[in-house]
Formats: sequence, C-alpha cells, structure tokens
Amino acid sequence: MASIIKRKKAYSVVYNYIDENGETKQKWETWHTHKEALKRKAEVENQQNNGTFLPPNNQKVSDFLYDFVSTYGEKKWGVSMYDSQNALIANYINPIIGDLEVQSITPRVVDKYIQTLQKTPCVSTKTRKARSEFVSNQTIEKIIKLLRCAFKQAVRWELIGKNPFENTVLPKTEYKKRDIWDADMIRKALDECTDSKLYIAMNLAFACSLRMGEILGLTRDNVHITDENIAADNAYIFIDKELTRASKQAIEMLGQKDIYHIFVPLMPNTSTRIILKKPKTDSSIRKVWLPKTLAYILREWKKSQDELRGFLGEEYQDFNLVIALPNGRPCENRIIEKEFSLLKQRAGLPNVVFHSLRHSSTTYKLKLNHGDLKATQGDTGHAEIDMITKVYAHILDEDRKINAQKFESAFYANPDLRNVKAPQEPEQPQTQAVDLAALIEQLQKSPELASTLAALISGQNQAKSSN
Repeated sequence: MASIIKRKKAYSVVYNYIDENGETKQKWETWHTHKEALKRKAEVENQQNNGTFLPPNNQKVSDFLYDFVSTYGEKKWGVSMYDSQNALIANYINPIIGDLEVQSITPRVVDKYIQTLQKTPCVSTKTRKARSEFVSNQTIEKIIKLLRCAFKQAVRWELIGKNPFENTVLPKTEYKKRDIWDADMIRKALDECTDSKLYIAMNLAFACSLRMGEILGLTRDNVHITDENIAADNAYIFIDKELTRASKQAIEMLGQKDIYHIFVPLMPNTSTRIILKKPKTDSSIRKVWLPKTLAYILREWKKSQDELRGFLGEEYQDFNLVIALPNGRPCENRIIEKEFSLLKQRAGLPNVVFHSLRHSSTTYKLKLNHGDLKATQGDTGHAEIDMITKVYAHILDEDRKINAQKFESAFYANPDLRNVKAPQEPEQPQTQAVDLAALIEQLQKSPELASTLAALISGQNQAKSSN
C-alpha cells in the first residue's frame, strides 16, 4: 500500500515495489498539492492490485532515444530518414528534454516542450542554412511525430504505461500559397538558359513534376524515347531511384538497404557519400509520360553526351546518368541551384527556389485537367492526395467556379425549368447633343460662368498631365 507524508511545502507519495532484479525498493514521489498526491496514491495502488504497475525507471530520454534508434530506426528507416531523424534528436530533442527521465514525460511536460520549441532558434548546418529565426510549426510537427513513435515503443518495452505524445495539440500549420513562376516566366527562363544541365533539369521539373533528387538520379535505361514511343505518344520516363547525399555513419549502420550505388568520393576523408537510392515512398516509384518536344530534347542531349564520352575516352566515368558533370560523375543539387540562381538574376525573373518548378507543374496540370487530382498525383508521386488538396486548394476553387458556370448552361438554361429571369442591365443614359450656339450666348451674357468653366477645364488638364 502507498502512503502520503506531508512535508513543508509539498506532499510525498511513498510506496514499495519490486525491481527487475527481484529486490524490494522504496520510492518517494513529491507532489505540490494534497489532491495530486491522493490521485497518484490511488493510481499506484490500483496498478499494483491489477498487475499493471511498472517499476520506476531512471533512464533518461537521450539514452532511451539511442536505444530506439539502434533497434527500431535501423530496421525501419532508410539512410535519408536516419540522417534527418538523428538531426532532430541532436538539435531539438536532447538539448531540451534529453536529461529528463522517460517516466517524467507527461502531457503537461509535452505542452511546455512545444512552447519551448516555438522560441528555440533554428540550427544551421554546413550544408543547409536555417530558413527561419525559430523552429517552424512544420518542424515541430516532425519532432512530435518522431517522439510519438519512440514513446509508443517505450510502452511496448514496458518503460511507461501511456504514451504522453499520443493526443498532443500541435501548433496550426498553415499552407501558404506557393510563390511560383507561371508558364510565360518558365518559357522566358528556358529561352535565356545557357547551361545545358540546368536546361534539362528545368524541363523535367516542369513537364514531369519531378523532385530534384529524382531528376539527378534519372538513368538512361529509364528513359523510353524511341521513334515508336514518340510516334505513338508513348514516350515516358520511369522513376525508381533518386540521387542524394547521406552520412557515412548512416550507410554503415543501415548497410546498403535500398541503396543501388555508392559513388567513390573524390576526397576519401569526407563524412558523407553521394548515393543512388530507392525513393522514400512507394508512391514515388512511377511512370511519367513525356511531351513530344521534351522527348526530342532528351534525344539531342543524349547525342551530345555520347559525343563528349567519345572525346574523353577513358577519362569519362559513365554511370548511365541522364544529368551528369562533363566527366560523367553525378551532378549534385547545389550545382543546379547555383546555375538557377544566376539565371534568375540574368533574366530578371522573380526569386523562387528550383523546387517551385515542381509546384508550377502541379498548378499548370491542375488547370489543364480541370482539377483531376488522381491524374496529377500520379505524376507528382505524392503519397497522400490530401497534400495536393491542401497546397493547391486555390486552383481547385477556380475550377469550382467553372463548374457553377457549366451547371448554369447545362441545367438552368432550360427556359421552362423556372420562371426566373436575370436582372436587366440598366440603360445607359444617352448623351445629349450640345447646343453650341446657346452655350456661346450664355458665356457672353455671364463672364463669371466663362471664368468658372475655364478654371474647370484647366484643372482637368492638370490632373491628366499629373497622371
């Protein structure tokens, strides 16, 4: 049985328990009010009586997450997920709650943790600069999702009885309208683009809705642009891999799961490697049909690459990549992004990121197909169709206006349906002809009227000149 002992400014709940070694131990828990102590006392006694009591455990959150990553993460995550989740743990979890005991994490602690995150400065890394001053709501959502999964395992491992992250109230994430280029802007950018790699990448991003990693990881064996394919409007590309950079640690910990190729680094002592890997979701593996013009562009691009490979001979490292450096080695996203930045400045175009071309593509396709979500999702490779409806709702709203217009012409246009008529347009007042003779006579009789009219005309002329 548990007991309550009153202290100076608090109350202690005292009870005995048997630890994992079979030894009897005593536990003192301090509570601020007598009501809280009574509630905890009843909870302990109830759990001990029905066999659900979990012995106290002093394991810290940081130690627990290390166990979680090494057991759960290594089985479930790919290398990109491994790196991103470890970055969240190192930057935003361990520094704030890493020293707390796992069993001390309650829903109230979680709420306070979220408040702290909202005031925590974003962490910049060597490869990525912080985009906002404080941790964004999107990042907080990712952190809580990670901790919810981790503490679910803590329940399975019988470290805690209930997951404190289960019903967390998250800050509202608002999906803002994307800043994108329209079709005319993209045409201008393509017309003024002088870098061949960027030119191909921009076409693939806009026409095929590809992500940067998918563009740079596209191999020639997945590009189907024969004469027969093009003539039958059946030219297509197949997306089944992406190019990315992963930490050497992630590759060593996870092995080569879902990794097709690891490129030998130019500098052997680097802590990261460029890899070709399976896309992050199964929905990203997809077939995307090509417009004929883009198919011909890709054929010309391959011809120029073949000529370069023949010229360089053994110096050319052929990895079968559609977009590669002049020596055949993989082209990283920073190279494309640098050229894209220069193009924006040179062409005088709005400042958007390269990834926005994918959003331009989605927007353009939704307009062309009048909001066909499934067809658009098939090209973009989004795992959830909700992602399209949230981000591109303004495009769908425009099509809903068109639906109303179509409904009017198809249904309500029947004159026998209802005796309702549209309001008549107000008649425009007819301009009366000016009697010049009478006007001149009036001006001669009234010099004041003449001066007033002259002043009025002068004021109007000045207003026009200022506009």
